Amino acid sequence: MAHAHAHHHDHHGHEHGHGHGHGHGHHHHAPADFGRAFLIGIILNTGFVVIEAVAGLVYGSMALIADAGHNLSDVLALALAWIASIAARQPASGRFTYGYKSSTILAALANALLLAVAIGAILFETLHRMMNPAEPQGMAMAVVAGIGIAINAFTAMLFLKGQEDLNIRGAYLHMAADALVSVGVVVAGLAILVTGIAWIDPLVSLAIVAMIAWGTWGLARDSVAMGLNAAPEGIDLAEVRQHLASFAGVAAVHDLHVWPMSTTEVALTAHLVMPGRPASDSFLHEVSATLAARFGVDHTTLQVESGEAPCEACD
Repeated sequence: MAHAHAHHHDHHGHEHGHGHGHGHGHHHHAPADFGRAFLIGIILNTGFVVIEAVAGLVYGSMALIADAGHNLSDVLALALAWIASIAARQPASGRFTYGYKSSTILAALANALLLAVAIGAILFETLHRMMNPAEPQGMAMAVVAGIGIAINAFTAMLFLKGQEDLNIRGAYLHMAADALVSVGVVVAGLAILVTGIAWIDPLVSLAIVAMIAWGTWGLARDSVAMGLNAAPEGIDLAEVRQHLASFAGVAAVHDLHVWPMSTTEVALTAHLVMPGRPASDSFLHEVSATLAARFGVDHTTLQVESGEAPCEACD
């Protein structure tokens, strides 16, 4: 078995070579810092929760009180996503040899569950109002919900550029869903003022629930796949295998694994069978660099084998 070990640190601009049995490359693509966006979003939405709850009590609107509860869950979701993004930046320590990068995956999954709970709460309230119709306060609904549109849309825009990060996408979906709810409440409130038809309110709510559910399903599906260490959707494993096999001296590739370390970083391990030549540090650095450039792999670990010993349990 050939022995070579290499670390490639883009952000430090230096390389190391050691005499071990594998090559290891790092191309750090740390998640973008959305700390300011989280802080602004939490402050604005906490203030709106108080305004909406007070308005609901003053005008006797259960719809506004229920939506205030929904918005409170979104404040918790923002806080959860923020904590995860901070944890992902912490260095490795003790048993956590990868640090806390995977906390962003857990946060994305938790946010999908929170959205599901919010959908259930809205649906429950909607069905309750359909069975027990009450005279809604149309103008109060429209005015307060109008404020909600401005706050939620502005907060969502703060996270618009981070959609490739599933954790940030979860925060964005929460705010976008809230903006949609507020739009529906405004439309329902104005329609009720014009027509006096009370069932417009629950009908619009059902349509909103359907839209939120569609976005939640995508977030839940992607976060569960990440939690199960599935290869990212944009990476074709057959293409990666072919790419590795194309390097001079590589006779075979086995035990290839690609998985997300976090919502922004991808890791890869593979065994390269090279019977004709040992792998130099420069070769390992080259392979690592091409994997980063072509497939967006941040952490590459390669084990080079001579092919003399039998390979057991090769994939």
